[in-house]
Amino acid sequence: MRQAAAQSVPFSAGTEKPKLHAPPNATDCHFHIYSDKYPPAPGGLPAPNASPTDYRKLQARIGTTRGVIVQPSLYGTNNAPTLEGLRELGPNFRAVAVVNDKVEDAELKRLHEAGVRGIRFNLAQAGATTPEMMEPLAHRIKPMGWHIQINAPAAKIVELRELFQRVDATLVFDHLAHVPHPEGMNHPLFGQMKSLLEKGSTWVKLSGAYADTKSGPPAYADSSAIAKAYAQLRPDRMVWGSDWPHPTEKPDNKPDDAVLFDLLQTWVPDVHRRHEVLVDNPARLYDFRRT
Repeated sequence: MRQAAAQSVPFSAGTEKPKLHAPPNATDCHFHIYSDKYPPAPGGLPAPNASPTDYRKLQARIGTTRGVIVQPSLYGTNNAPTLEGLRELGPNFRAVAVVNDKVEDAELKRLHEAGVRGIRFNLAQAGATTPEMMEPLAHRIKPMGWHIQINAPAAKIVELRELFQRVDATLVFDHLAHVPHPEGMNHPLFGQMKSLLEKGSTWVKLSGAYADTKSGPPAYADSSAIAKAYAQLRPDRMVWGSDWPHPTEKPDNKPDDAVLFDLLQTWVPDVHRRHEVLVDNPARLYDFRRT
């Protein structure tokens, strides 16, 4: 019982460690920090604190040692909660910020020096960014080696397909690009993502198995089929993320992070490919020291 209690993690169900052993420098490429020190952007509702100290408990449970903080939409372009988390967590971490097209060059430089390596467009809701900002910002961030991260529902990604083909930027799609079920690989979005992956400048986060599933845990069979297909197409363009503290899920319905981590054994069964996904690919995308 003492061991189970020691492995309990805020905003995460279960207490067992995953069966999958994380290799050295395994990277969680998608999680958020929340702090009530900072007010929500207009229209946002306060969220429970999810602190760096809380996140360290998740690391201890699943075995990752590197990570990427993603600026949550709650704070708009006020990246202070993310940057504060970055300072506290230290040099093994990077961040993805949210900026709009009015951001000054000096601010982009400050963000880069702090450890930011990309900007996020959350097009699932009205907020700080719009699709029209993407190309101007892509031009400005390219010299720094940053990428553009996309969170959007299937219909929006399909609607913007020409923009995603045209924009001169590395694109990273959150949560399996939200391919809907039960259509799965038969949905037009999967074909669109396949085309973008073949082009070579697109990445996908193997994350959020629960986001669009109809089949549910623990196997998340429908989401797993999509994840496995992506990993077979371009294993060199896949990264993994926990999505802790799972902000889309109700407090009494948080997923088991050990179960989510263990899904990688199904999604990427080859141990060498899995090492790519957890270690080598994140090092390239987020500018971590190569090992």
